[in-house]
Order: sequence, then C-alpha cells, then structure tokens
Amino acid sequence: MPESSKPAQSNVVTVSQLNRQARVTIEQRFNQVWVTGELSNFARPRSGHWYFTLKDDKAQVRCAMFVNRNRAVQMQPSDGQQVLIRGKVSLYEGRGDFQIIVEQMEPAGEGALRQAFDALKLKLAAEGLFATEHKLPLPHQPTSAVVVSSASGAALQDVLAVWRRRYPRLRVTLIPTAVQGNEAEPQILHALAQAQRLAPDVILLTRGGGSLEDLWCFNLESVARAIYELRIPVVAAIGHEIDVTIADFVADVRAPTPSAAAEIIVPNTQDMLDSLAATFRQLRSVMQYTLQQQNFQLRNSALRLVSPKTHIQQNWQRLDEQRRRFSAAMQLRLLDDSNQVVRTRARLSALGPSHRLQLARQGVGTLHQKLHARWQQTLQLHHNKLANLARMLESVSPLPTLSRGYAIVRDPNGKVLENTKDVQLGEQITAQLAMGAITANVTHIDADASLQPVTKEPDHASDHE
Repeated sequence: MPESSKPAQSNVVTVSQLNRQARVTIEQRFNQVWVTGELSNFARPRSGHWYFTLKDDKAQVRCAMFVNRNRAVQMQPSDGQQVLIRGKVSLYEGRGDFQIIVEQMEPAGEGALRQAFDALKLKLAAEGLFATEHKLPLPHQPTSAVVVSSASGAALQDVLAVWRRRYPRLRVTLIPTAVQGNEAEPQILHALAQAQRLAPDVILLTRGGGSLEDLWCFNLESVARAIYELRIPVVAAIGHEIDVTIADFVADVRAPTPSAAAEIIVPNTQDMLDSLAATFRQLRSVMQYTLQQQNFQLRNSALRLVSPKTHIQQNWQRLDEQRRRFSAAMQLRLLDDSNQVVRTRARLSALGPSHRLQLARQGVGTLHQKLHARWQQTLQLHHNKLANLARMLESVSPLPTLSRGYAIVRDPNGKVLENTKDVQLGEQITAQLAMGAITANVTHIDADASLQPVTKEPDHASDHE
C-alpha cells in the first residue's frame, strides 16, 4: 500500500466511537417518530422490559420499550398485532443495531385519535386553558354538588357510596348524560350549562374506564371550553387511573378514579367528628387546668383577705373618733369666735360714729341756713332783674301804643307801611289793632294829612260810677 494512501492518525476511530457518533447523529435527526406496523418476536424478560420487532411487508426494525414506559400501556401486546408506537430512533452501540426506543404503544386503530389528542392538547395549553392560575379551589365543606354522568354507570354508584359513607349531609343533584357515542357531546354541553344554572358548590364530571375511542367525547374541544367557562369548581374523574383526557387537564381538579374524586370533594365526617372530639378533649383539658389555676389563686387571695365585718367595725370606730374630734373642734372654734365678736363689738363702740354724726348734723344745719339765705338773696336779685327787663320791654313794646288807638298797617306782602308812597289805590292793606286785625281796600290817599291827637272816648261805665 502506498505511503500516501494511509489515513492520518487523527481520522481513525474505533468501532465504539463510530457507533456512538452514529447514535448521536440518528437521535438528533429522528427525535420523535410515530410508526405503525406488525408486532413480531415479542419478548418480556424478567427485567420487565419489552423487546420486539416492528415490521411491514417490506422491512423491519428492532424496538425496545423499558418497564417505566410499558406500565402505562393499556393493551396486552402479542405477535401479529397491528400497533402504533411513538418513540425515539436510536442505535444500540453494543451490536450496532438500528432501533426505536418506544415511549408509547396503542392499537393501530387509535393512532389518528392519539394524534388529534396531542394536537388539541398543545393548542389548548398554548391558549392557557390548563394554566394553574385559572384553577378554582374546592370548598372545604360543600353543601351541594352536581354530578354529570351516566345514570346507569358504575362510576355514579361508586361516588354515591363514598358520599353516603363519608359525608351524608351533602345534597347531590344528578344530571344524566351519555358518556360515549355521537349523542354524548351535545348532552354533556347541555348538562354543564344546566349545572352552572343550579349554582352548586362543586361539579363532578365522571365516568368509568374504556378505550380511547370510548372516552373520546371528553377529548373534544367544545367540551374542554365549556368546562373552562364554568365559574364553579369542576372535578374530572374520567376512566381509570391510567386514562387521561383533555377534560382532566381543563378541570380545576383531576381525580384518578370516580371514588377518589368523591373523597377529594368532601371531607370525612368521621375524621371531622374525631377532630372535633380531640379538640373538645383539648379544650376540656385546658378549661380544667385553667379552673384549677383560678381556684388556687382564689384560695390564696382568700387567705390574704380580711373579713369585711372587721373592716366595717374599724370604720365605725374611726367614724366615731372623727365625730368626737370634730365636735370638740367646733365647740372650741365657736368659743373663739364668740370672744372675737365681744372684743370687736367693744372696739366698735369705742370707735363708733355717733359723735361724728352729731357734728355732721350740726354742720349740715348751719349749711342749710346759709344755703337758704343765699337762695333768698339770689331769688330777690332775679326778681329785680326781671322787673327791670319787664319795664324795658314795656317801653319798647308797641302794645301800649296800640292800646291807645293806634294801628300797625301792612301792605299785602306784610311790610309795615310808613309812607303813603308805599301804597296804591285799590290795594288791600291790613291794620293790626290792640285787639284783632282789620283788612281794608285803599280808596283814598292823603299825602299831606298830619297826625291828630287821639281823643279817647269816656268810659260810660266809669261815668256811671
């Protein structure tokens, strides 16, 4: 062999390395696959693992399903069965065998349903219908429950038997419905809507076990969304423990069996009674201990207490003593006050106002005489002044002149006439006399007439006398 045709040392691998690289490459390329075919060469060694060949009319492939996975298979595999498997393509490095590590197996007829189940599960999970924050908590002590199930199914009888045993006070309403077949979907939707209107504390959706096709009505999108829209806690118990449906994921609580669901929904009355009895015993023990402590404290307090009769007698004695002291003090105080009054009266007599009052009375008499004389003097002085003023007024008053027959003449405007030039013929004038006034019209004016003395008529009465 020519020297140049030899491979480089770094490019040479061992068989183990080659198989390992091939396994990694295959697993990366074929992560998850669904494969259908016929079972053959099925083997179940003591380890519990399953080894078999899956073939069709043109090819075959080795398969291995380990015990932690094959426990969930609901069928009993045997040679010649048509099955649908889901798994991961790999390579067994020890022999270099191409194989499938199987994770799920079911009869081939259920393959389409399983694919539809997985697709809907992914869709609803992405929308948040399975989210924990949307789950409603179950009531601790429900008073009413609605069961949506078949009226003739064993699941209903199991649930009722558990409730009669554990919690007989629960008020149960059954809404019967078909749980498989074409009529199941509309009946389940109607039953859920009716359960919402009844407004119970909890809703139980349940049925017994069956194949994937039998349980398919609980994998429908319409049923899942109806459960999600309920505002009442929903417990789903569909089939056996290994059965899982879309309704289980959407429900607020999933129970593995109908009986388990019944136990989840209600508390155990006997457990409650036992707990109540234990609480009562604890309370009684605490009360007894508290009463003992209080009785002990009461006895100790009673030993320290003095009889009320003794206190009353002592208080009576104190009251009598205080009364005697008060009486003696009052008598002494009255005696002191009497002496003080006598002494004060003597001082008041010595300093009494009688002499001063006598002197004051004499002074007042003198002042009264002086005041009377001064008042008489002042009154006489004012009388004299008044007489003088009267004479002065008499001298300037027109009344004496008027009384001698004269008159004061005024024009229509009230102005005193002094000259004939101040009046016109026909004007109306007024003459003020000593007794009354006369109004006259001017018919004649004599500017040259002189004043004649007025001769007073003799008083006939005087002449007669």
